[in-house]
Amino acid sequence: MIYFDNAATTSPLPEVLSLYMEKCQTVIGNSSSTHALGRKANRELDEARREILASFGLEKTHNLIFTSGATEGNNLSIKGVCKLYKNRGNKIIVSSVEHPSVTNVFKELEKEGFEVVYLPVNEEGKVLPSSLEEAMDNKTILVSIMGVNNEVGSINDMNALADIVHKYPKALFHSDLTQAVSKVKMPYNKIDMFTYSTHKIGGLRGDGALIYLKKIQFASLFDGGGQEGGFRSGTVDVPCALSHALAVKEAMKSMTRKIPHVKEIYDYLKEELGKLDEVSFNSPIDGSPFVLNISLKHKKASVILEALSEREIYVSSVSACSSKGEPISSVLLAMNRSEGDARNSLRLSFSESNTINEAQAFMKEFMDILERTINR
Repeated sequence: MIYFDNAATTSPLPEVLSLYMEKCQTVIGNSSSTHALGRKANRELDEARREILASFGLEKTHNLIFTSGATEGNNLSIKGVCKLYKNRGNKIIVSSVEHPSVTNVFKELEKEGFEVVYLPVNEEGKVLPSSLEEAMDNKTILVSIMGVNNEVGSINDMNALADIVHKYPKALFHSDLTQAVSKVKMPYNKIDMFTYSTHKIGGLRGDGALIYLKKIQFASLFDGGGQEGGFRSGTVDVPCALSHALAVKEAMKSMTRKIPHVKEIYDYLKEELGKLDEVSFNSPIDGSPFVLNISLKHKKASVILEALSEREIYVSSVSACSSKGEPISSVLLAMNRSEGDARNSLRLSFSESNTINEAQAFMKEFMDILERTINR
């Protein structure tokens, strides 16, 4: 098996799974209970929170809410801020290539009367700071721009974007950093709110976080017992939180090792794929080495993807969170690619567990499939 779909999900690290199973047996109290077992669970939960914030260098400036993943975190933060601070202004800004868990939230807020500005991207999939500067004004209360695009790997200039937002005292800067955490250096201290899912970095599925400046408040979207500072009621999974802390710690610690390893695979595949007349590239030259997006000129991506799958080689077309309902990539259309390119794209995404040998085997099988497949 060759698994080149790590942007969709990764396998949990063995040590993360082991810790989760151990803590399920030893941390049995509800962290909201007032008895000794509850207090012990709450101490463990607080320690997990501290460890995660420390991994990002944010233990003094930011708070953390445990979530089921970035989708929930994006909803909690964007809706929570807009509902609470709508008296400050009615304008919100988002890039045109966000994950559906951001884009669809803004569409709902637009129906509720918010003025939404959708920022264009250039042909590399990046938001130009000048376009954000032009869109900002004193009515703006929120800007949401992802750090790394999940389909093509474009990296936004988060330092420049944050500096522009922070010129306006009413405005907050939010970012979905799901494809950035531990893969691309980010100025975490300059981002007011960010989200991620741990299953993208060797953690458990159904686990994520919203990290935000201590001064920020949210309108709660859930009514209940008031857990997680009153912003996310419900019993917290303490063993999962402890595993989350370990996954983030290990992922951040491994950056200097895994980035050059993955880049070697990325560079090899880009060179070999570049020799094929059938292939054009969508990922920018200076994008994340963890994501390589191509379009097929004369073959149907769905046919090639299925043929690869039959040989136990796994890649994806558009984002896993939109592929079932959206057969064409809105990201590539926003990047001014043709409709044909947007319909026939493939995304290869990597992790430290991938090898050059896998990349070589992929190329052999990929070229064989191309030769055997009739043009569309």
